[in-house]
Amino acid sequence: MSTPPFLTLPSCARALRIATARGEFAALRAEPAGEVRGAALLVPGFTGSKEDFIALLEPLAAAGHRVTAVDQRGQYETGGPDDPAVYAVSALGADVRALSAALLAEGGPGGGPLHLLGHSFGGQVAREAVLGAGAGPLPWRSLTLMSTGPGPIEPGEAARTKLLIDVLPTMSLEEIWQVLQQLEEGAGDRERRPSAEVAEFLHRRWVANVPQALSTTGAHLISAPDRVDELAATAAVLPALVLSGVRDYAWPVPEQTRMAERLGARRVVVEDAGHSPNAERPAATAEALLDFWA
Repeated sequence: MSTPPFLTLPSCARALRIATARGEFAALRAEPAGEVRGAALLVPGFTGSKEDFIALLEPLAAAGHRVTAVDQRGQYETGGPDDPAVYAVSALGADVRALSAALLAEGGPGGGPLHLLGHSFGGQVAREAVLGAGAGPLPWRSLTLMSTGPGPIEPGEAARTKLLIDVLPTMSLEEIWQVLQQLEEGAGDRERRPSAEVAEFLHRRWVANVPQALSTTGAHLISAPDRVDELAATAAVLPALVLSGVRDYAWPVPEQTRMAERLGARRVVVEDAGHSPNAERPAATAEALLDFWA
């Protein structure tokens, strides 16, 4: 899971709930101090939340972009029912389209273009949103796939996800959290240890997940279809960026590079970053996004 480097919102940002035709979604919103040059919708990955993008809010807003990061349905403060159908990737893609429509409506004339970004599993949801948009004009100016791949996650990660799915019917999220903490202690410092405040947030976020959402989205990650060739058909009207760190435990970095080539997309690799460049190297990630959006 992504670990935000801090939790204090910058002065340009606030928490809110966004009403859409498909219900309300918890969000963080950062507003530019001056003219709005564009807008961005940021979609988190499996077990993630809007806070994964907290370190991007200020630099993107400072460059004139109205930035909205959301919790997907079933995540953290958005919540959702115990119904697997609403967590199918096609349904989550429809949620992204509804969110995009709401953001464009509230932006009004002169609000600038809307850029869509999906991180990890959120990248496959964003892809689904685009592919399900129909034959009319797309509501987005660009698509960024961050640390995501064309199909299933790599076998080792898939095995760990399958284990999670298998225990969800018999263990509470709190019980699973305690096991995960023991495993992390045994594995050593795989990633930088968070502060006490961030660690408490990660615990609170985990137990707030809807178990059915974890089960359904986890199953998708294990067997996700490769829809890159379908997405490539939109390249003429929707420029794409494939961005990752130099290492990635979910999808190998070379696989992401090949995906970018198939899409005819711009490719950026953020130095010294892993699966979450947005949290690990936010300044370099924001710079790459702003360059692409420009």
